[in-house]
Amino acid sequence: MRLTGIALNNLQRRKGKTLFLVLGMLIGIATIVTLFTITKSMEEEVGNKFDQIGANMLVVPKSDDLALSYGGVSVSDTAVAAKQLSMTDMDKMRAIKNKENVSIIAPKLLGAVDAGGNKTLAIGVRFISELRMKKWWKIHTDARNPGQVLARPGTLVMQENDLLLGSEAAVRLNKKPGDTIKVAGQDYLVKGVLGSLGSEEDGAVIMDIGRLQTILGKPGAVSLFELSALCNTCPIEQIVAQISEKLPYARAVAVKEAVEARKLVVERFSAFALAISAVILLIGSMVVLLTMMSSVNERTREIGIFRAIGFRKSHVMQIIFTEALVVSFLGGVLGYILGTLAAKLTAPMIAQMDLVINWQAQIGAGSLGLALLVGVAASAFPAWQASRLDPAEALRFI
Repeated sequence: MRLTGIALNNLQRRKGKTLFLVLGMLIGIATIVTLFTITKSMEEEVGNKFDQIGANMLVVPKSDDLALSYGGVSVSDTAVAAKQLSMTDMDKMRAIKNKENVSIIAPKLLGAVDAGGNKTLAIGVRFISELRMKKWWKIHTDARNPGQVLARPGTLVMQENDLLLGSEAAVRLNKKPGDTIKVAGQDYLVKGVLGSLGSEEDGAVIMDIGRLQTILGKPGAVSLFELSALCNTCPIEQIVAQISEKLPYARAVAVKEAVEARKLVVERFSAFALAISAVILLIGSMVVLLTMMSSVNERTREIGIFRAIGFRKSHVMQIIFTEALVVSFLGGVLGYILGTLAAKLTAPMIAQMDLVINWQAQIGAGSLGLALLVGVAASAFPAWQASRLDPAEALRFI
């Protein structure tokens, strides 16, 4: 009889121990697959959320004389810069090596304008990109119901003669959604009022950048760019360096807080999964080790007979390893299936967010490989112990 047949017969004769081994391996692999799958999905989801939250980069002109301020960056009409930024710089930034990682480029022009008889900070923007980037903005659009907030800024359609008012600017100018206001002698429709942000937008008039360029007499001019860079798979420092190379007259700055916060959350999730996986692996290894040692002790007579009739030490070890591989294979396959199903069921509850859990061949192959590795490693000592049995001593049990 072949050694593989002997190993399979042993597993069939000891159905209880075989089932116990398979269950032990299955539970361990399933737990690891569940945690890894959920954690990986959480990392991707958290990374995507942070990437979509808004600007994590600023591009400003190199300048020595700055006055007006926006987002911690000062800009004035008389700034002494090597070269003023312009709308054409967007094309240059779209041409960098990691252009696929740049999600949104939002140009801004800052200047002081006469709005309703008051000198007010005006922020010129491209509303399409600005509203996509500033998803957290709360925009009040109905004067009859001041408490109504537009939940999704990206759905607001803005025309060239429409503008938004910051919360403080609306109070100072005594304007509400639906009113008209004169800016530089021309009527504009107040399309909405921003909820308090605690930033420069609160006291500003936010209008179409083309209109503001005309008012200020600066066609094509841009004060700064805000960028939303997708940095899940690309270090933001690379994008900063590439933009600096394309725009030597500008300074690209990464908003470190947003990037570092994202990295910290992802690292904590990874550390949690790694720690739990290590504990589960240790428990699974001990289950296999103790069960295989018990099996060897119970089969002393059988192993002694094998040795007495000419089986080599390597043959005995091969039988033990074959049993471990069969059990590990079953545990790995069933563990992957059960773990993925468990992840699909428990992910929303554990992560407290909507996660997409898919069947992944890579995780399946990894779980199978891990099960086989653990099974063989945990069976090494019992196999070695079985091969060292003295036939004469073992035959005393007959």
